[in-house]
Amino acid sequence: MHSSLSRLGHVEGGAGTVVAVLRDLLGGDGTLTVPSGTSANSDTSPHYRGATAGMSPDGIARYRSAMPAYDPRTTPSTSMGVIAECVRTLPGALRSAHPQTSFAAIGPRAAAITGGHARDCLLGERSPLARLYDAGALILLLGVGYDKCTAFHLAEYRYTSDPPRRGYRAVVDDGQGPGWCEFVDVDVDVSDFEALGADFDGTGAVRRGRVGAAEARLFPLIAAVDYAVDWFATHRRRWPYSA
Repeated sequence: MHSSLSRLGHVEGGAGTVVAVLRDLLGGDGTLTVPSGTSANSDTSPHYRGATAGMSPDGIARYRSAMPAYDPRTTPSTSMGVIAECVRTLPGALRSAHPQTSFAAIGPRAAAITGGHARDCLLGERSPLARLYDAGALILLLGVGYDKCTAFHLAEYRYTSDPPRRGYRAVVDDGQGPGWCEFVDVDVDVSDFEALGADFDGTGAVRRGRVGAAEARLFPLIAAVDYAVDWFATHRRRWPYSA
């Protein structure tokens, strides 16, 4: 699920009510998964570039030295929304280990979905997205557009055998105190997701409705990823990193 609480209008009980209703709809056999990414602990992210814009070299050095290491138990997500944060902090929720693109989940499949998230695989075959694909998950866009549809990133790993790649860095703690990890992975890019989503919207795979004041879309993750693979193969050109 990707969501915006403010787009729903007034909700008695706020994010907790939304999460409780969704879990009730899913039932005891259902697992609710949300993105819980942490771009604030990376110096290769747009968040970092915005935060340090205009700083002196000394200011940037101080900012970098104060960036906290990722802790899947306690590190707040960055710009994922209060509903996603509510899921992340629920008793019994699990979170994947990736220091930039983690996912949080609660339900019987939470461990299978969040486990094994490789550090050098943001959103590909060794990430929760691939496990959600294997599980036949549904995607709910609740008050947000296709530019927030993280599942499209899995198609970036699949539409070509040699997708553009780049370097990433993040602060982690592997038991010896905070330190920087570096890895190379696919150059993920959301700049064409809205155009992709507009085309996908016309396939008949998407159920649309209203939840409060918000528009909602519900569709199979498999259908979205498979469509995006073909769409990227036809439409994509390499853009500068923007995600």
